[in-house]
Amino acid sequence: MSATEEHAPPRRRPARASAPPAPPRRPTRDRSGPWPYVLIAPAVLGMLYLLLYPLARAVLISLQDFRLRELISGDADFVGLANYRALLTDARFWTVVRRTFLFMAVDVVLIMVLALLVALMTERLGRVWRTVVLSSLVLAWAMPVVAATTVFQWLFHSEFGIVNWALTSLGAHSFERYPWFAHGTAAFAILVTLVVWQSVPFAAITLYSALTTVPAELQESARLDGAGAFRILRSVTFPMIRPIVMLVLCLEVIWTFKAFVQIWVMTKGGPGDATTILPVYAVQTALSRQRYDLGSAASMITVVLMSGVLVLYFRQMFRQENES
Repeated sequence: MSATEEHAPPRRRPARASAPPAPPRRPTRDRSGPWPYVLIAPAVLGMLYLLLYPLARAVLISLQDFRLRELISGDADFVGLANYRALLTDARFWTVVRRTFLFMAVDVVLIMVLALLVALMTERLGRVWRTVVLSSLVLAWAMPVVAATTVFQWLFHSEFGIVNWALTSLGAHSFERYPWFAHGTAAFAILVTLVVWQSVPFAAITLYSALTTVPAELQESARLDGAGAFRILRSVTFPMIRPIVMLVLCLEVIWTFKAFVQIWVMTKGGPGDATTILPVYAVQTALSRQRYDLGSAASMITVVLMSGVLVLYFRQMFRQENES
């Protein structure tokens, strides 16, 4: 290498050209257009018609003087809140309201307690017995309401019922040909048993599904710390399944509050008014007395009361979620 090359300044590498900025992305356009909305429009419109139109019609009738003559002629006078005032000043109506809340409270408490016990038992069973229990619950849940009510009618039949036969065979001869549906307390208890029997399968299956989501490591850690079964259920399991429990509770409140088919098929609200709750009272008023305006007003009050109960439950649920 020559001296000239040795003392020559080092060559500079050409600077790399900076990469051009990426072009801004264009917002993607929904190429489907309005077709998804067009496809679901018939289902949405049909649902709105089936739900909103009867409700609006019932509200309108509750504000009119609507009896058999108006049902035939189609013309009815507007009376405002007169029907609601007539109901709210009726002592029998408030007796029915108290009985409705009693019926709902007894049913919901029994359903939730029994469903939780069945779910806990199913969780601890082996695969074979768990399958048997879940299949039995599904079959009981799938039985039609009218069919189950008819079965209960035959079970407690005064002459041919198996309940009277079993009690008489055990020595309780006072139950020979005992007329269960002629006594208000007995008929009320039978209806509570029927509604509980029909509602426990759904609640138990739902709670069992929630229990399967609880990590076994948390329960094992609590067990190693010396916690018992009840303490684990109260402090570990229940807080994790609380949203599902509250959801099932709200559904059971709705279903028991509007129980009509079982009562109407079995007792039609009798004997007397012993099994009459608000939905049965509304139908009795509309059909027996042909006061469709008072029946619609009773139905609207039922909707308001049921909505108020659900609002209280939802507020309690949201408050517990915020605290946790």
